[in-house]
Amino acid sequence: MSDSVKTILIVDDEPDVLVYLATLLTDHGFQVLTAESGARGMELAHTHHPDLITLDLAMPSESGLRVYCDLLEEPITGNIPVLIVTGVSSEFHHYLDNNPHLSPPTAFFEKPIDREKFIETIRNILGDS
Repeated sequence: MSDSVKTILIVDDEPDVLVYLATLLTDHGFQVLTAESGARGMELAHTHHPDLITLDLAMPSESGLRVYCDLLEEPITGNIPVLIVTGVSSEFHHYLDNNPHLSPPTAFFEKPIDREKFIETIRNILGDS
């Protein structure tokens, strides 16, 4: 692994998922920030500029899709890799198919995630092996 600790922001409205992903990532040497809403996720992305963001799509107050679009559009967050972690994959793929101007996410995981593949993907994206 590289010398600098990478920071990952987890955005998910389910407390159990936040704890699970935070524990998994911390156990693998990453620093973790968590946000229980899209608005809080955007705030943390702006103030901490994490190395990577995991984002749920199905959130009640602000859809993860809207947050994803906002992340891409803003100069300060537009280059941060985003991993979609969701249970509603078909809706997202349909949206991407119908909006070809929208960049696809760096990676996509359906819940429940494959832990080993998830960590391997993150390490590959961040250049940590």
